[in-house]
Amino acid sequence: MPHHERSPVLLSRYLALAWLGLIVYGSLHPFSGWRTTGDSPVAFLDGGWPRYWTVFDLLANVAVYVPLGLFLTLALRSLPWRFTAPILAVLLAAGVSFGLETVQTWLPSRVPSNVDLACNALGGLLGAIWAQAVGPRLFARIMEIEHRLIAPIPHAELGLTLLGLWLLVPLSPETLLFGAGDLRQLLGFSSDLPFVAESFVVIEASITTLNALTVGLMLSMLAARRVAAYIIVPLFLLLGLIVRTLAAAILIGPGEALAWLTPGAQSGLLNAIVLLPLLLLLPPTPRLMLAAVALLAGTVLVNLAPPNPYSAAALATWRQGHFLNFNGLTRLVATLWPFLTLPFLLLTSRRQ
Repeated sequence: MPHHERSPVLLSRYLALAWLGLIVYGSLHPFSGWRTTGDSPVAFLDGGWPRYWTVFDLLANVAVYVPLGLFLTLALRSLPWRFTAPILAVLLAAGVSFGLETVQTWLPSRVPSNVDLACNALGGLLGAIWAQAVGPRLFARIMEIEHRLIAPIPHAELGLTLLGLWLLVPLSPETLLFGAGDLRQLLGFSSDLPFVAESFVVIEASITTLNALTVGLMLSMLAARRVAAYIIVPLFLLLGLIVRTLAAAILIGPGEALAWLTPGAQSGLLNAIVLLPLLLLLPPTPRLMLAAVALLAGTVLVNLAPPNPYSAAALATWRQGHFLNFNGLTRLVATLWPFLTLPFLLLTSRRQ
């Protein structure tokens, strides 16, 4: 089957899996304090209306499952009979919610609720209806756009999914700009390098540059035409900066919207602006290999960097509230992104 005919289904499957992983993590975070209550894990089904609830919680529970219902319906679209995909999508979304609500019985920080289950199932239903209503037109549009803009390279759909996940990396205001792959908190170790302002600026600039090069080169490989890459790459990196700015303004305060624009970040962005146009002139395989090297180097530097004083200040002023689980989710994505992306780059370069 030609690449441009099968990719919308593959892309939907990748997006469905990615969104499912985000839902599972967000529903069970922080994955600690597990205990047995002695109650039945499905006792929440007989519970009444929860004592503590807000309209925000109800709408959030619905909204989170709308994309899952949408992606699942599109991913199952090749099944026979036109209503098979939406029915299975709704059942799967409701089943996922039921399973997560059941597991939350053993988490002291989470309260399983039949109302949450109903809202999640409603979200899956709305997503399935949306996909069923716009699915044919959406698929035709995706095929048209991909044929014009996306290069027919192996695993292109996976690359698009990874780039979509990358937009979660700048959402954590306590991390260095574009910094990803920090394993220190996950593995419980810290850097022995002391904080020195001059050297920290160099490290921060290097991390920003290397990660911007990785994303830019990776995106250029997915572009069907090299000329288009010179437009798409800067626009995508600019989108990452906009996400960073909005996240800082919302999560910390409007006055901190541009606090991330430190001398190190400015130098790193300037380096990327100078280097990327030159590197985009290289043939495909060297570009992919350079992207892999930049990704590895940036990940190593992130784990060697001394503690960032801005990170401590950001966390001190950040009232996480409803964003507590969201912060854990974005931090996990930022931690794992390089290790999910490296196999894609290596596999793609091997097939070039």
